[in-house]
Amino acid sequence: MGDIIYTTPVVRCLKQRFPDAEIHFLTKEQFKYIYQNNPYLTKLHLLKPRLFDTISSIKAEQFDLIIDLHNNLRTSIIKAVTRIPSSTYKKDRIHKWLALKFKWSRFISSKHLVDRYMDTVKFFGVENDGKPIDYYISKNYDIQELLPPSHHQKFITFIIGATHFTKRMPNNQIIEICRGINLPIVLLGGADVKENALEIKAALGDQVYDTCGSINLDQSVFLVSKAHKVIGFDTGLTHISEAFNKPLASIWGGTTPELLGVSPYQISDSLIVGIELPCRPCSKFGLEQCPLGHFKCMKNIPPDPIVNFINS
Repeated sequence: MGDIIYTTPVVRCLKQRFPDAEIHFLTKEQFKYIYQNNPYLTKLHLLKPRLFDTISSIKAEQFDLIIDLHNNLRTSIIKAVTRIPSSTYKKDRIHKWLALKFKWSRFISSKHLVDRYMDTVKFFGVENDGKPIDYYISKNYDIQELLPPSHHQKFITFIIGATHFTKRMPNNQIIEICRGINLPIVLLGGADVKENALEIKAALGDQVYDTCGSINLDQSVFLVSKAHKVIGFDTGLTHISEAFNKPLASIWGGTTPELLGVSPYQISDSLIVGIELPCRPCSKFGLEQCPLGHFKCMKNIPPDPIVNFINS
């Protein structure tokens, strides 16, 4: 999800450069929220269970060009079978592998992922407009239906979910950070972190309101858009928050923003939190456990910089 939100400037800049062109976007069903209300898009396509059916629908549209921003086996098959001219995002897999294997930072590109995506349309004369990423919320939800009265005015959103264990901070540290914050806190995440949220809520009481697993992504993004500040790990919702220029404390464990090229993009106030270790980063996308068993990359993060950033 984080990778997909960073494609939105490409779609926007393409449409601005070619206002009369049709621009379609293909993604998975679970990521439809990112593009379903995007005004720069002509049509949103969702991957079908059978790749052959997806290819058939692509052929039926009679496209002039494919911009491949994923560059995986599936998109390679689509390009080969449809024979539509294409421009493809360069993943730079070898340099990333060397950076992971030998922790040689000189192999890591300093370009943000957005700018690397934009390289696929440079030949078209398309330039980055320097504006933030885009997310268009489906509707103006009623905050009184989503949050208790104590959280209607000024609140902090803490995104405690992430796909993999090594991206998530232990509950005791989240609790310590929350205790230092002087505003109400809303916990955001999926059903997979519901037990974590219940433990955090039990320790902190009414200061914290738990929405994990009880609201959808679009509603979560709405709450982020109304928050005073945001705290989050390396996960899609944290990256989506950048669309609303909210002050963001971005916490990194086994992954690093440098390796992925996804530091906070075009927002005015952010704090990137992570500690230097010889074993870090241990992966590009996170792991189910610390390879060395100590998990120092998260456990050794001090709470004070985060608390001070949020309270300042």
